[in-house]
Amino acid sequence: MSIMPSLSHRAPSLHLLRRGLHRFVTTLAVAGAATAMLLAPGVARAERLKELASIQGVRDNQLIGYGLVAGLDNSGDQTTQTPFTVQSMTNMLSQLGITVAPGTNMQLKNVAAVMVTATLPAFTRPGQAIDVVVSSMGNAKSLRGGTLLMTPLKGPDGQVYALAQGNLLVGGAGASANGSSVTVNQLASGRIPSGAIVERAVPSAMGGQPGTVQMELNVTDFSTAQRVVDAVNRRFGYGTAQALDGRVILLHTPSDPSGRVQFLAQLESVDVRPDNTAARVIINARTGSVVMNQNVTIQQCAVAHGNLSVVIDTQNNVSQPAPFSGGQTVVAPNSQISVQQENNALRMIKAGANLADVVKALNSLGATPADLMSILQAMKAAGALRADLEII
Repeated sequence: MSIMPSLSHRAPSLHLLRRGLHRFVTTLAVAGAATAMLLAPGVARAERLKELASIQGVRDNQLIGYGLVAGLDNSGDQTTQTPFTVQSMTNMLSQLGITVAPGTNMQLKNVAAVMVTATLPAFTRPGQAIDVVVSSMGNAKSLRGGTLLMTPLKGPDGQVYALAQGNLLVGGAGASANGSSVTVNQLASGRIPSGAIVERAVPSAMGGQPGTVQMELNVTDFSTAQRVVDAVNRRFGYGTAQALDGRVILLHTPSDPSGRVQFLAQLESVDVRPDNTAARVIINARTGSVVMNQNVTIQQCAVAHGNLSVVIDTQNNVSQPAPFSGGQTVVAPNSQISVQQENNALRMIKAGANLADVVKALNSLGATPADLMSILQAMKAAGALRADLEII
């Protein structure tokens, strides 16, 4: 007896297999179309409100202090060139009960004067530790292996908010011998993790009337501000959010602290689709960098750009008189000047509706980044560049 199924028995299986493959291909096509829509230029994706805005009054504060680093391996400040290091050392010793006779010439090869900086986060309480950065302000060769002595860190108001002290962590390394030296990374600055203890808290008042909090967008944009208001009101009810301008949004929150924290925690997770930013081209005149966002467009125009170079080559010819002739040696300069100019024809630039078209059109000119800066400025003046031109 044959065990092979008949054709009539296999037909339904093939039909079901074809139907399954058709559904699978259709699903892939729909998924691919959706992915293409998400990745298409100009389509902004939804972002959490935490990335778009911050609560007014919740901010960091900068601290600064002046101190001394001791324990260096003969790599400290040269006291003859940095007299403030000796003065600081004398003042510190006097506070510890040690008197240094006036006129004493101290050679402090193991001490360096430094500036200590730190960032005091919001809601930090006394007793908590923060990181500090120590930077040499004299001519110390290296701070590696040094210890920062107790340094008060002050705020803009002159009050002491933290005390810093500890061993430095320097990421660089170096060696020198017989006038030759090798240095890896930076040796004149270091970091002390948890190197400062907070002594005074900064009041972090979330500005606004009782029961209200003001939220500030990172970028001023009226469209984005209105979208934030709509998203918050849909989540928490109409009247919860109100836009005061293109940057500040007024929020009505619970009066009790625990309810306010819970409200703000839920607020940060609200998804908002920000509006596209304004078309802008950033030109760095120092480095020659040109950066443009996806909203930059150009109109059809004609561009001709040529380089003009002037080369001056000077050679000094020496005229030597004959021996015993009584003449003098004369140096006669011989200069040759050549002017070269590229004869680039007028080139038509097609209008570009997206960033890829703009880049392709500008690349067709074959211009260098330095030339591109001049071309973009001329296109902006002619009205062919639809973007704000900012030079930094």
